[in-house]
Parts: sequence; structure tokens; C-alpha cells
Amino acid sequence: MILEATFPSELDPSAPAFLNGHWTTLSEAKVSVLDRGFLFGDGVYEVVPVYSRRPFAWDLHLDRLTRSLSSIALHLEHPFDWTGLVTEMTKRANTDDQFIYIQVTRGVAKRDHAFPRPGVSPTILAMVSPFKRPSQQDRERGIRAISVPDERWLRCDIKSVALLGNVLAREAAVAQGAQEALLIRDGLLTEGAASNIWVVREQRLISPPRGRQMLAGIRLSLIPRLAKELGIEVAFGEVREDELPEATELMMSSATKELLPFTQLNHQPVGDGRPGPIYKALRAAYDEAIEKHRVA
Repeated sequence: MILEATFPSELDPSAPAFLNGHWTTLSEAKVSVLDRGFLFGDGVYEVVPVYSRRPFAWDLHLDRLTRSLSSIALHLEHPFDWTGLVTEMTKRANTDDQFIYIQVTRGVAKRDHAFPRPGVSPTILAMVSPFKRPSQQDRERGIRAISVPDERWLRCDIKSVALLGNVLAREAAVAQGAQEALLIRDGLLTEGAASNIWVVREQRLISPPRGRQMLAGIRLSLIPRLAKELGIEVAFGEVREDELPEATELMMSSATKELLPFTQLNHQPVGDGRPGPIYKALRAAYDEAIEKHRVA
């Protein structure tokens, strides 16, 4: 006897979902076991934060989704109105602050590593969840991280649904009582398991350079703009693993975690073990940008 999978208790089964042109609910949305996203991880995704039913930095998210689709040669037969989809999802959601998840796979086809021949339509899924912003405790006291080897594939710039390497890295962090894993490849910092990483040394905010070994998070464009307005110097350059213990501040950015400070790395304090002044200034500026977005 095969039992149907239990719907996760922490999710709202009535939350709206969009699947292949049809609006449904999260509990009713079903995808074939032959979908290439399920069988091969052959697809891409995007996560869009929404404040007061207004998508935040949507133009940048749309550009990245378009690049990801192009990077894996996943071409839609007809132009798709992504903006219309996101706008409608924000209206249908049960909360004002949300994050919208969009996933596009190469579709349902016979299991074969090669792309399916013409006639197979991509699977387009969108769903929404309440956006629980970072807690005041995490913002004010900071969170913990460990460093682990970066064992992922060589095209981390594509926002691929094939995230097993990231999953294993994040689970290694959780197993050690940390919230994030910093990924190290050939002695250099690339990014976090699910975030971009910022290092402060000599009053400069530093991020690893963009390239195929990291995903260019939307906040890689936003944070430098905020820093410039605050008079904080920003640099994109290599960060060696052995330089991390010398950082006076360390922080992460992502769509759902926004901007958070690390106060411990590999069970050792970062700086004086408290969120630093550059983080605090950027955090305040980030919050201000969100509030301006809400009423724009």
C-alpha cells in the first residue's frame, strides 16, 4: 500500500499556486514524476521578496531569471508574462509580506539525459509563502557560521534547482549549531550555502568577485549602493580562507534573510563577537530602503 505524502503542517494548504497556466492551491498542485526537474534537477528558479504586496527589486530578479533560462538553453515557445504572474500572486496571497518562488523545468518527457525533442512544454510553477523577516535577536546579536569545502558544480552562477551541494553544506552548519556555511574552493571564499558573504577588513566592505563559482545575488547590487550612500568603501576581490579569522565584521545577504551579521565563525568570535558598526549602518539603510519601497 502506497500512502500519499503528508502535507507539511507549517504550510498553508490553501495558499495560491500557479502551475502551467492554471491557478490552484499549494496542496492541489501536482507535478508528474517524469518531470525533468524531479528526475535531473533540470530547471531554474527565482525567489522574490514582497513587502506590502510590492515585489522588491523585481526588475533585477526578472533579469536573473531570464539569464538562468538562457544559460541552460531552456527556451519558452511563447513569451511569458512573468511580471503579470508575480503581480497576480501578490494579490492572491494571504499576507502583505511574502516571498514568491518561481520554478521552470524542461518539462515532462521520457527519462533521457539529452534534451527532449520539440513538443515538450516546460513546467512553470509559482507559489507563495508568508515572509517571516529575520528576528530582532538575529539582527542585534548575530548568527553563527562554519566554513566547509565548496564541492558544488562549476556553474554556480546559474540559479539551478540542483542544490544538493548547498543542502549538504547548510546541513553541516546546522549539525554544528550554526545557521550558515561559508564555502571554500581552492583556498578562496566563494559564497554561503544560501547567501552571498561580505567581509569587513580595514573599514572596507569586501565581497568575492562575480564569476561562475558564485551566484550573483540581487543584494550584490543593492548593498554597494547603500554603502556608497553611507561613505563605506566597497571592493570586489578574492578573500582567502586564512584571511577570514582576521575579519573585523562578517555578514550575509539573501532575499529572505536580507542582511545579517555573523558573530561567530568556526566556533570563534568574529571581531569582538558583536555586530559591528558597518553592519549596523547598512542594516539601518536596508530597512529604510524597504520602508520607502512599501509606500512608493
